[in-house]
Amino acid sequence: MLWLKALHLIFMVTWFAGLFYLPRLFVYHAMSSDETSLERFKIMERKLYFGIMTPGMVLTWVFGVWMLFAYAWPLYSHSGWLHAKLTLLVLLTVYHVWCGRWLFAFKHDNNSHSHVYYRWMNEVPVLFLLAIVILAVIKPF
Repeated sequence: MLWLKALHLIFMVTWFAGLFYLPRLFVYHAMSSDETSLERFKIMERKLYFGIMTPGMVLTWVFGVWMLFAYAWPLYSHSGWLHAKLTLLVLLTVYHVWCGRWLFAFKHDNNSHSHVYYRWMNEVPVLFLLAIVILAVIKPF
């Protein structure tokens, strides 16, 4: 079970690294105007989203669900913290998909948000990380 937990944490860190960096790339992309920079950001964003973030998300879910079925559900199924954590993970996955929508808009030169918007959106994963880690470690309820 410790291997499952270690793999779950490794891929969670990978996923969050992308969640922290992609909106930052969107900030710089939204501030750029020259064609070379715009094309470079499109490549960087695509590789980050599809090459690091999405595999990190999928494998975080795979190892997390594996742990859930292997031992955690019988122990914690009546605990509110687990249900809260799972709800936050679903919402974080929605945020991940939303990042994909922004990526698609940039890809087609159809971005409608300012760099300030993406600066604010860059803070969203921090809130998720704080709440999820506190729930998983402290198990407050």
